[in-house]
Amino acid sequence: MISKAIIQLIRSLEYKKFRAQHGLFVMEGDKAVRELLSSALTTEYLLAKPAWLEQLPEHLSSKAKQIIEITDKELSQISFLKTPNQAIALAQIPEYHLDTTELTGCLSLYLNHVQDPGNLGTIIRLADWFGIHHVLYDEGCAAPFHPKTIQSTMGSIIRVKTYPTDESFFQQLKTQHPDFHVYGTFLNGDNLYHSSLSTRAVIVMGNESKGISDDIAQYVNQRLLVPSYPTDKPTSESLNVATAAAIVCAEFRRRTMMEPIIFDF
Repeated sequence: MISKAIIQLIRSLEYKKFRAQHGLFVMEGDKAVRELLSSALTTEYLLAKPAWLEQLPEHLSSKAKQIIEITDKELSQISFLKTPNQAIALAQIPEYHLDTTELTGCLSLYLNHVQDPGNLGTIIRLADWFGIHHVLYDEGCAAPFHPKTIQSTMGSIIRVKTYPTDESFFQQLKTQHPDFHVYGTFLNGDNLYHSSLSTRAVIVMGNESKGISDDIAQYVNQRLLVPSYPTDKPTSESLNVATAAAIVCAEFRRRTMMEPIIFDF
């Protein structure tokens, strides 16, 4: 049986204040919880139906510090999903050290005031799909470990490192790596498909309605546009930020696959 204290703890994790206080986030769903237990993250509580726990391999169940069997009714009390699944886990929020030197050797994303948790979670999921392991976000963004964001990542939050940061990141990058590429998506940018792209870069994605803010735009050294088709016909005002991120990341990765392979015999 689940205690009232645990129920209150889980429900409190909807709010940033209590996530910070307890250092925990909520993961739900069969596949996502199994991935969590298989990862290096620390699982404090595993709450699940008895039948689900019976089928869970011992090497995974042993990863949870505490296991609590729950009923359907109890699951509906604590779940953040419209249709509760079979298991919920509470895990420690990981803390990652931001190393600009490490970032300069790969492709990463910087999210500027992306406020919708669904968009943020989808972008983290996209990053995972395209092999982008670092996602930076500023204070104006939704929280990566909010339950709605976690749900949208579909487990990718386990593999993608997220870093809270601000304008100082670009100042440091400019000082330490002045020639590093910083791309950004704009309505007045250069055609994405006609632009030279580097696979060692930071791509900035902006707010859903306002785009990239002026204080961050000043650090972008190449503006990109995802063109509509056909270009001379009326169309929607803009793309959803997660959709735009998918298109941009796909093109960057396409260029990676097109790079010549050099064999050293």
